[in-house]
Amino acid sequence: MHIVVGLGNPTEEYAKTRHNTGRMAADFIADKVSGIKVFIPDTFMNKTGPAVAKVIKSKKAAQKLIVIHDDLDLPLGTMKISYNRGSGGHRGVKSIIKVLKTEAFIRIRIGISPKKKPIGPTYVEKHILSDFRKPELETLKKVFKKVREAVEIIVEDGLEKAMNRFN
Repeated sequence: MHIVVGLGNPTEEYAKTRHNTGRMAADFIADKVSGIKVFIPDTFMNKTGPAVAKVIKSKKAAQKLIVIHDDLDLPLGTMKISYNRGSGGHRGVKSIIKVLKTEAFIRIRIGISPKKKPIGPTYVEKHILSDFRKPELETLKKVFKKVREAVEIIVEDGLEKAMNRFN
């Protein structure tokens, strides 16, 4: 069985923010894909690793871990699947890598970048912690359907087929 972890922050304050994209996607696919268990940590993004370690007990188990998260390097409306890669600067992923002591897990990265990417820590933080606008939420629904398809293919046919189809 694959464990799907949706990264985000708890509390209503963050529910519709760009940084909660992973959590939103995991909620969207939770009852729609067989062969998975969805896990939404109760912790804030930067402290995700210890929460994930409670359900992923070994490096071998990590190979069936699918982490869904936002990615500022990808344009809104896109997604990319990767495996055995670094954090790419994402602190939630960095926390998971640090605690599990491995990068060998699947990541589904969902783009949140506007046409003009924000530059500088203040602008980046403001962007990722701001709420999606209505048209952006409509775009996200389409991406979440692709995420669901990707997870189905990963579970049924393997990671390579999913990457070939969606990357």
